[in-house]
Amino acid sequence: MGSRQGTKTGNAGFDALAAEIHACRRCPRLVGWREAQAAEPPRRYRGEDYWARPLDGFGDPGARLAIVGLAPAAHGANRTGRMFTGDRSGEWLYAALHRAGYANRPESRRRDDGLRLRDAYVTAVVRCAPPANKPSPQERDNCLPYLARELQLLERSNTIVALGAFAWEGSLRAIAALGGEIPRPKPKFGHGAEALAGRWTLLGCYHPSQQNTFTGRLTEAMLDAVFARAGAAACG
Repeated sequence: MGSRQGTKTGNAGFDALAAEIHACRRCPRLVGWREAQAAEPPRRYRGEDYWARPLDGFGDPGARLAIVGLAPAAHGANRTGRMFTGDRSGEWLYAALHRAGYANRPESRRRDDGLRLRDAYVTAVVRCAPPANKPSPQERDNCLPYLARELQLLERSNTIVALGAFAWEGSLRAIAALGGEIPRPKPKFGHGAEALAGRWTLLGCYHPSQQNTFTGRLTEAMLDAVFARAGAAACG
């Protein structure tokens, strides 16, 4: 099964979407923020060449499992140019994907580090780093068509892990935009929550943010259990 490195997939649909995402300037507040963070980075990142553009997803175009987060971090993915790369959240996520057999290595450092995902694809609801990690509803809605198109291009995908309540809500909205049937009442997010929406099994997981991992709200065992369930759902 093929895998993607950066934005080079060999898949015309994914590559065209990536080019469109990279050029996006729909949200003036987010454009200004992401570029300001690159222009005045913290001391530890001074001298680095920031990506400072919107991000497409990363992973296997033939994936059955999609992992959806909130948005790039200002000095993580906004710096490195790959989703969940360059911060503590990404360290937790890719280590878990490696333990579950989805990644060929346990860390993601930069776009050309040789990381490959198998049967998994990592993306987010919002594609630019938002101030305080809080996109507005309008910024979310501006980005949702990108997530919907990624899910559409992931023709084999049948399982989504939503990292946090924002990703859960965004995933449901993207599925609805594709014509997928959403249960009523609308499923509520929770760690371990599960719902059938359209062709997808949607699984809830606490976001691997420092706020959750440092406090023990999310443990490695809890994260591993979600990906074990995701693997069973994807193969079922």
